[in-house]
Amino acid sequence: METILRSLFSPVENLGSFLFYLRYIFTHLWKRPFRHKLVLQQIEFIGNQSVMIIILTGFFTGAVFGLQIGGVFTIFQAESMMGGATGLALAMELGPLVTGFLLAGRVGSAMTAEIATMVVGEQVDALESMGVDPVHYLIVPRVIASIIVMPLLCGIFMIMGTYGAFIIGVVLFDVDQGIFFEKLLFLVHPPDVMTGLRKMLVFSVIISTVCCRHGLHAGGGAKGVGDSTTNAVVKSLLAILAFDFIISFIEVRWLR
Repeated sequence: METILRSLFSPVENLGSFLFYLRYIFTHLWKRPFRHKLVLQQIEFIGNQSVMIIILTGFFTGAVFGLQIGGVFTIFQAESMMGGATGLALAMELGPLVTGFLLAGRVGSAMTAEIATMVVGEQVDALESMGVDPVHYLIVPRVIASIIVMPLLCGIFMIMGTYGAFIIGVVLFDVDQGIFFEKLLFLVHPPDVMTGLRKMLVFSVIISTVCCRHGLHAGGGAKGVGDSTTNAVVKSLLAILAFDFIISFIEVRWLR
């Protein structure tokens, strides 16, 4: 009976603990000292070192999507709609979702592994012994950098995806260049792009907070580091999918 009760209340306890953890982070975002050097280091790591992956993935995602829908539109002689359809899909769903997955795999796993290694190596205990708050020193700069950089990377993904679809439409489906961009501007509006960027903003908080928390609670040597990294990435991906649905539902149901 005790085991059953523990299994029922454990998720609630974990959720409550995570909410208190989130509250602690956001109340310490601007607490002095503001560690701007650490924030800039994380911006360079998240942004500069991820931009080429985002560019390549965005281009090929848009190209593949254009290739698929181009074949369908050809049946209805609506190839001219490729620009609008691809742009709308990239702005509202594909852009933030694929960017979130890529950054959770690359950046989130690195955050977890780095912090978990410090925990296992007792470096976090050393910080505490010197009176330094580990959350403010290790996690807050990563959260701030993620909030700043990840939506920008999502915007780059959208642009490159549209360019990939443009190449496919013009070269393979003989879509007029002017028609492509005319339909793109006709169907895709600034609020649609902002929807995708808002999603990516939420995803950036999810990735940074979930992965850092798993790193901070790692234990058990090298195996513990590996387990924490795996769990952090999996939970981040599941949370991204869940919040993608929630945000889309709110946008469609109440904000339109």
